[in-house]
Amino acid sequence: MEPGSIVLIRAFDDVPEHLFRVEEVYEDCITGQALTGPRQGEYGEPELSMVIRVLDPAEVALGTAESQ
Repeated sequence: MEPGSIVLIRAFDDVPEHLFRVEEVYEDCITGQALTGPRQGEYGEPELSMVIRVLDPAEVALGTAESQ
């Protein structure tokens, strides 16, 4: 995971799984912007434990079942 990566964030509270673009990676969290879901376009700082996986660039171009 590095700046520019697209990751899948697990569901929490009333927010479903969603795609997130990483801006910075820290020891315990990442920063960036939600790309899908009800918080699309919003800045966030999810903990690393919230990241399900890093998406392959081809998946991002095609979309994934998890993001729909």
